[in-house]
Amino acid sequence: MGLTTEEWGIVELSLRVGLWGTLCSLPLAYAAAWLLARRKFPGKALLDAILHLPLVLPPVVVGFALLVLFGAQGAIGKLLREWFDFTFAFRWTGAALAAGVMGFPLLVRAIRQALESSDTKLEQAAQTLGAGPWLTFLTVTLPLTATGVLHGFVLAFARALGEFGATITFVSNIPGQTQTLPLAIYTATQVPDGDAMVWRMCAISVVLAVATLIFSEVSIRFGNRKAMGHDG
Repeated sequence: MGLTTEEWGIVELSLRVGLWGTLCSLPLAYAAAWLLARRKFPGKALLDAILHLPLVLPPVVVGFALLVLFGAQGAIGKLLREWFDFTFAFRWTGAALAAGVMGFPLLVRAIRQALESSDTKLEQAAQTLGAGPWLTFLTVTLPLTATGVLHGFVLAFARALGEFGATITFVSNIPGQTQTLPLAIYTATQVPDGDAMVWRMCAISVVLAVATLIFSEVSIRFGNRKAMGHDG
């Protein structure tokens, strides 16, 4: 596509932000999905609603909440800076945090559906044979829900690649640090000679989005065939 060095850097940063944001949110998403799928407790509906807020709230609201909590003077961000000399502010890690939060509900929904459709009798059988909770999880629960986890991961990753509002509100639009594909496209639309870059960045965005969705569909079909005992 004839991308410049700067544009390749934007693509690389976007992939890094999306990958790390989704990877880091995966364990918490699985725990939340397991809690919602396997446990009954007071306030379950409220917790479910809170976890899915990023799907329905304006992204700038989520970004502002992250700024209040994880900004340099935020409730959590200040402690991280003082105790560990670490900050999310104006860094790609902050963009990854915003991307992970925005994709989090998609992960939870996919994993929860996988957990609810899995056969709990297999887990009970493993425990009857002497397997502890962690061994049962690693050898039975996780393999049974692997397709759902992969599906949720791909959807959350695709959502992370398209994240704009929360990122620009939380960590601004800094070239080389927080300027991912959507932010770069927005910047290019603001300059008179930016049309060519806009078209190139839009094309890259479409290619990445289509590739992730196709991969998700293929992985689901492959997982379903394996679950039904077919080889191909």
